[in-house]
Amino acid sequence: MTKAELVEQVAEAIGPGITKKDCALVVDGFLNAVKEALAEGENIEIRGFGTFKVRRRRTRMARNPRTGDAVEVPARTVPVFKPSKQLRSKVEDVEPL
Repeated sequence: MTKAELVEQVAEAIGPGITKKDCALVVDGFLNAVKEALAEGENIEIRGFGTFKVRRRRTRMARNPRTGDAVEVPARTVPVFKPSKQLRSKVEDVEPL
């Protein structure tokens, strides 16, 4: 699903009282709020959907697949998403692509 499809579904869910342009502003505002909160190291919990967190990955050794040489991968911060039980149970029966 693309952002445009998401905007379209949200606009349909709200009904005829809102335009797709206004709905796009709401979706953009939500996504920007999530980005800003994660950039500040905050966790975001949406009940019934899941939790967005920021985790610190340690330095590790990896291998260059072409040469086989050992390469050090530096420590970094990454965003992670943990789905809620309700979301996991809803997705359980879906066939993988």
